[in-house]
Amino acid sequence: MRSHLLNGLTAEHYRRSVTEGVERVAAKLATTDRPFTGVTVDALSPAIDAIDLDRPLGDTTAVLDELEDVYLRDAVYFHHPRYLAHLNCPVVIPAVLAEAVLSAVNSSLDTWDQSAGGTLIERKLIDWTAARIGLGPAADGVFTSGGTQSNLQALLLAREEAKSESLAKLRIFASEVSHFSVKKSAKLLGLGPDAVVTVPVDHDKRMQTVALARELERCARDGLVPMAVVATAGTTDFGSIDPLPEIAGLCAQYGVWMHVDAAYGCGLLASLKYRDRIDGIERADSVTVDYHKSFFQPVSSSAVLVRDAATLRHATYHAEYLNPRRMVQERIPNQVDKSLQTTRRFDALKLWLTLRTMGADGIGQLFDEVCDLAREGWALLAADPRYDVVVEPSLSTLVFRYIPAAVTDPAEIDRANLYARKALFASGDAVVAGTKVAGRHYLKFTLLNPETKADDIAAVLDLIAGHAEQYLGESLDRAS
Repeated sequence: MRSHLLNGLTAEHYRRSVTEGVERVAAKLATTDRPFTGVTVDALSPAIDAIDLDRPLGDTTAVLDELEDVYLRDAVYFHHPRYLAHLNCPVVIPAVLAEAVLSAVNSSLDTWDQSAGGTLIERKLIDWTAARIGLGPAADGVFTSGGTQSNLQALLLAREEAKSESLAKLRIFASEVSHFSVKKSAKLLGLGPDAVVTVPVDHDKRMQTVALARELERCARDGLVPMAVVATAGTTDFGSIDPLPEIAGLCAQYGVWMHVDAAYGCGLLASLKYRDRIDGIERADSVTVDYHKSFFQPVSSSAVLVRDAATLRHATYHAEYLNPRRMVQERIPNQVDKSLQTTRRFDALKLWLTLRTMGADGIGQLFDEVCDLAREGWALLAADPRYDVVVEPSLSTLVFRYIPAAVTDPAEIDRANLYARKALFASGDAVVAGTKVAGRHYLKFTLLNPETKADDIAAVLDLIAGHAEQYLGESLDRAS
């Protein structure tokens, strides 16, 4: 079994195995003609259930043949131009190369003596991102597993900085379309069930600052402690960007920690055209960025940034076997001192190779393309009498609803849209997402693939209408 351990004696075996795997994936990418096969849980489960994990195949080719049947054939391929659903991006080749490198070397980014250069590369990328945001010379941060962890850590720091003796008095303010991780974080942090105050949004799905000011004033009047305001730069459902300068002003006025969840909108940090849409982010106390959304990086690649590096001390614990306190005096950099995680992948290498190969402008150009595409998609929807589109896009998301000419019952229209999404997914011809707006079912395009064209959007809209019309026709037949 030692022949399977990666070391100097097995380097050639490693080369052959990885090459064979890469060739399989490359062949799939070159021949995949739709984002999904439409396979169902009931159809795929028996093949996986039948595999006896205690009886290995022993041969790489046989294992890859099996993998073809249980995964590669039926995977959802985000690189396909008609994958239009969630915040999943196609990935750039330098980052995929980095995945191969970091997996093989297997550095752990918790301590210097496990990562050395990896530690310095991650720190350099944190400094680069903080500079792009404009957080100032005292800024710092750390890579995380994703936006949920980044938001949790930011709110942990905010909780500690609030210095309240009563967790029950702490309040977090977030818009009604903010990410669910805000409420989840509040629960994990031991806050009360009323800790998150929901602030209404305007027609463009942006936090209403007048309402925020009213809630902050009420908080102070009621003897509660405003712990943090979470502004969103790119909401999951709409891509909307809260009015960051106005929110920053209110946070300064009331002495509240300002966190910006820019997990989606962080692509604007590299934008050549739309950077001004997140003006005000530089006034935040903490910022979440997800490179694996709008920087075209493989999952996972995220970070939390803070204006004041000293606040990261709230996540610091010292263990003699890992990061004893003496290492601080010896100026030995241990990233575990800043992180909620201990063992942690060298995910920063993906962004490093991307920037060193194609540069920030290359990333920004790709993100600008999908933002431009969303404008084209909005124009198509706005001109199409079959659809109601909710808001003009701030980033690359479109939320819309099929509206049949002959049906007026909102519940029946809901069912038609739900059916269309399900039928489209089952066909594998395209993948779209769904959400609710004012209690009604809507569909959603999240455009993160520069290879997607306006013609793809138009074609998928026709497919959706066709499925919805089929459902409504069958519904009328059943009713009669």
